[in-house]
Amino acid sequence: MTDSETPFSADEVGTGDYELEERQALRRVAGLSTELQDVTEVEYRQLRLERVVLVGVWTTGTLAEAENSLVELARLAETAGSLVLDALIQRRDRPDPATYIGSGKAKELRDIVEAHGADTVICDGELTPGQLRQLEGVTKVKVVDRTALILDIFAQHASSKEGKAQVELAQMQYLLPRLRGWGESLSRQVGGRAAGGLGIGGRGPGETKIEIDRRRINTRMAKLRRELAAMKTARDVKRAQRFANEVPSVVLAGYTNAGKSSLLNRLTDAGVLVENALFATLDPTVRRCRAQDGREYTIADTVGFVRHLPTQLIEAFRSTLEEVAEAALILHVVDASDADPEAQIRAVREVLSDIDALGVPELLVFNKVDAAESEMLLRLRALAPGAMFVSARTGRGIDELRSQVESRLPRPNIEITALLPYTRGDLVARLHDEADQLQVEHTEGGTLVHALVGPTLADLLRPFASAPVP
Repeated sequence: MTDSETPFSADEVGTGDYELEERQALRRVAGLSTELQDVTEVEYRQLRLERVVLVGVWTTGTLAEAENSLVELARLAETAGSLVLDALIQRRDRPDPATYIGSGKAKELRDIVEAHGADTVICDGELTPGQLRQLEGVTKVKVVDRTALILDIFAQHASSKEGKAQVELAQMQYLLPRLRGWGESLSRQVGGRAAGGLGIGGRGPGETKIEIDRRRINTRMAKLRRELAAMKTARDVKRAQRFANEVPSVVLAGYTNAGKSSLLNRLTDAGVLVENALFATLDPTVRRCRAQDGREYTIADTVGFVRHLPTQLIEAFRSTLEEVAEAALILHVVDASDADPEAQIRAVREVLSDIDALGVPELLVFNKVDAAESEMLLRLRALAPGAMFVSARTGRGIDELRSQVESRLPRPNIEITALLPYTRGDLVARLHDEADQLQVEHTEGGTLVHALVGPTLADLLRPFASAPVP
């Protein structure tokens, strides 16, 4: 190990204590290699997995935070089906505008890639088209950034028609400004035989290949947006039906792999796929529940968030994320066993801000307490005194969580007294399902009711009310 590879303690925060060459050096992150020891298994996996080297630029915060980000990048790479061979961090004030890590360090990275036999470099950040092109030119292998990696994982996990369309749209939004080719492929013009053998009269300047690619992508994106708009209409109709029936909505939101799907299964017996992988859930699942007092509400599982979630994905999944913004309560699920749960909370709230959901009431739920250290649990209890601590795996705290959810659901608050004809048994049935403090008396003229109801039911009862309804 060279001097530039000497590990630094996580307590070293500032930049003033570092010598210039130390601050600019590439540091290996210990323990991130996922290369298997069994030779036959390694040979088998080499046939189907990309062999990658991870690179991060540490610009702000502590070394521990920078290493945590790279650990998460390694998990993302493994979820995408890659084999992580090495991980490197460089200390810089800002990423190099040309090659992300600087020309000299790019050559060092090339030597490391050659020594490991890697075929891909993954950068922990979003690279510009120029940075991608120049870094590939130096390392002579494929270079992808964090955004492209997350988009690839989403593409692998999307199963529904809407999910696939959302991911494809996000990928094309990312690809469009990064179209590039090699040699003449950028400027080759289509005409003559290349234009379909039109011959005389068909030759001319035509379009370059990159112009054709750009036009095709724009056409495909327009079609995907139309398809998603049609799907959004169907989703809006279902949501409007729930609102019309005064059914409150509870949404599970949180960091990827925080255990949202497991929690949904515990609360509702939903039977949703549970997998110890990042972004295992892309398609939202909605289940209907009944509170102890008989009121109905729904619980929805949503796609997990992550640090620096690509803006293309937020835009493409906006129709799905509207479930969060229009909920009556957000269950913000956090992995209590994570090394930095506070960073997870910040990342999720950044996304909630992007979709205008910060105004929705929130209940913090720390999951996986059975796997968390006792010191971490004490710290989290001090950080969020009103939070719930549960384990979806063991069932610990689930009953208390269910009671908390039911106590926070919006309750009917419009008082009404009405005399309903005996022919309107449907309204009486809805009162039994939805009203609070219901009093029923059968008279000669009909069913006399007094109750607290919601706005929709109040409108239906107004013609039969014995006093003006507020």
